[in-house]
Amino acid sequence: MKDVILTPEGYKQLTSELETLRTTKRREVAERIAAAREFGEIAENAEYDDAKNEQMMLEHRIAQLEERLGNARLIDTKQVDTSVVSIGSVVRLRDLDAKETVEYFIVGSAEANPVDRKLSNESPVGKAIMGRKKGETVEVATPRGAKIKFKIMEIKAA
Repeated sequence: MKDVILTPEGYKQLTSELETLRTTKRREVAERIAAAREFGEIAENAEYDDAKNEQMMLEHRIAQLEERLGNARLIDTKQVDTSVVSIGSVVRLRDLDAKETVEYFIVGSAEANPVDRKLSNESPVGKAIMGRKKGETVEVATPRGAKIKFKIMEIKAA
């Protein structure tokens, strides 16, 4: 598996989620399974099946988080080179067609969240601006085939 690039904040969030799943959530699911067993025959017990499915998904998520954290490479946001766009940069982009300005925090794909303006370095826009400098214009193809032009207005450390 490739390196999972994380900021210290992203690493902390994943570690916290893993701890919650290993302790609180595992206990809750085990209690559901125990309660469902009391309903009678396991072969025709929908409650039991549902609880076992939840347990399976929980264990899958725990394994996924353990693998991500095991392959994590932390980015020191204080050491980010602000002369070019890189993971850990905060980038202000101007959409030249819509005449709107947006600001994104460039992160690894494991902690990307467009709602929080955390943009993956592997997303179409992320790929297009990585390594570029302030003042450069980039063109990004959208999934529907249209092209958007962005001008990099500012690059700063997070």
